[in-house]
Amino acid sequence: MPEHPRTHGPGPDGPGPAGQPFDRAAADAGAAGVGARQDARRRSAGALPPALLLDRVTCTFTSADGSSYTAMRDTTLTVAPGEFVSVVGPTGCGKSTLLNMAAGLLHPTAGVVSVFGEPLHGINRRAGYMFQGEALMPWRSALANVTAGLEFAGVPGAEAVARGQEWMRRVGLGGFENRYPHQMSGGMRKRTMLAQTLIRDPDLILMDEPFSALDIQTRQLMENEVLELWMASRKAVLFITHDLDEAISMSDRVVVLSAGPDTHPIGEFEIDIPRPRDVAEVRAHPRFIELHQAIWAVLRDEVLKGYERQRRA
Repeated sequence: MPEHPRTHGPGPDGPGPAGQPFDRAAADAGAAGVGARQDARRRSAGALPPALLLDRVTCTFTSADGSSYTAMRDTTLTVAPGEFVSVVGPTGCGKSTLLNMAAGLLHPTAGVVSVFGEPLHGINRRAGYMFQGEALMPWRSALANVTAGLEFAGVPGAEAVARGQEWMRRVGLGGFENRYPHQMSGGMRKRTMLAQTLIRDPDLILMDEPFSALDIQTRQLMENEVLELWMASRKAVLFITHDLDEAISMSDRVVVLSAGPDTHPIGEFEIDIPRPRDVAEVRAHPRFIELHQAIWAVLRDEVLKGYERQRRA
């Protein structure tokens, strides 16, 4: 599948802004490729390094029998300071692998990961990571879970508790500090995990499908909660999701990954819908509909490829 450029308009095979057919030849003629556009973005930023740079990274896994699988190949991705970037792609394409490299939990087989201009060696200490699954310790109260990171960092107990109580209030859980995870709803547990991630004031926030298990109403409440907190601090965010609506609603930019193996970016879209946004209301915005059509035109074939490969396997 050909590489598609970052675009402000509808994507390949989609309708143009005035309902005209998409001009693939014109788009291809003006395309410098995703990697080249990212290089240009870095140059235009001058002395300000990206909050996160994955520079031509490849990640290959080797099995005990000696066979290997390349989950991601020659992939370049940047997140600027204060930018909210979402990554979408088919199931099994390596989105979590990308996030784990950004967190320092995986070391790339080739290429370099840099954080604010410094090569990453080991765990990314400037990042907060909100996992897809449950990450709360069941024997600790909500407040004790929220303050765990501060305790491990050596913050005095009274200060940790005060900051934890403030963050519980900020995520709407004031008064629930003494609840244990089994006493809280799914949405309450996710709010606790959000406070747990943000309490250390990370410079980069990594989120791996954090709301995928929630019902649609709770999910939209959590999405708006994250946007409100993000608007207040404008930290860099790398957000992994299967939900294209979620990606468009929340992001400044959406990056589309190909089906695996050898996953790599195949499209990049600026989300030029004004902020602040309500994730439910924004879906009726005409620009949202245009962007959805454009991104889906790039993503659709990759989803079908990924499904067919999994079915054969």
